[in-house]
Amino acid sequence: MSRIEDVFDTGRVPAAARSETVASLQARIAAMQSRSLGTRSLPTAAAVAPLLPGRALRSGVAYAAPGSLALAMLLLAGPSAAGAWCGVVGIPEFGAEAAAELGVVLDRLVLVPDPGEHWLAVTAQLTEVLPIVLVRPPAKGASPAETARLASRLRQRDATLLVAGPWSGAEATLETTGGTWTGIGAGWGYLAGRELDVAVTAREIRSRHRLRIETGFRLPAAPAAAAGPRLVAG
Repeated sequence: MSRIEDVFDTGRVPAAARSETVASLQARIAAMQSRSLGTRSLPTAAAVAPLLPGRALRSGVAYAAPGSLALAMLLLAGPSAAGAWCGVVGIPEFGAEAAAELGVVLDRLVLVPDPGEHWLAVTAQLTEVLPIVLVRPPAKGASPAETARLASRLRQRDATLLVAGPWSGAEATLETTGGTWTGIGAGWGYLAGRELDVAVTAREIRSRHRLRIETGFRLPAAPAAAAGPRLVAG
């Protein structure tokens, strides 16, 4: 009997060890919930699919894309082009023309440019009615409790959250670490594309990729046949 009692005698375990054990169990539970509840794959732009776990966006979870609004738009573009209604919160400079260039359908886009201090409540409400929402949190972000509540709502509503910034508990974080534009010569040319260096962290595994986004923006004299985005992942 004494051996059994010893197993449950947590008073003999140092506080630091107990805290580490609890944190480890919480992380495992969160990972299992993410895999079991976010099971539906969403249409995903071909350029970003190789960067994502399972090569697709999934419902019921969040993805973070700090460092590049273009990358966040590209994540939004796949579901949007496939017919999903999308929301964008807290990004006043969100460029409609640039978004359309990457494949976002503006007729099915709900914009809330400046929700102020109510950004989290607005985001939560939109996830009740829209399958995918892109948000840029303010500098202070959300508290762990707020993040957990929103994560629960995402699972319940089968919605997907895209965050243009860091986000605790994200299914994957696609962090832009650098990039270059192409197409401009010595006083001539036009912006024809951009290469982004992207570091992906998913379930504590980190990998590096290069993503090329070729724009359809052309000078007025350019032939119309050259228009249209071409996306290449590498």
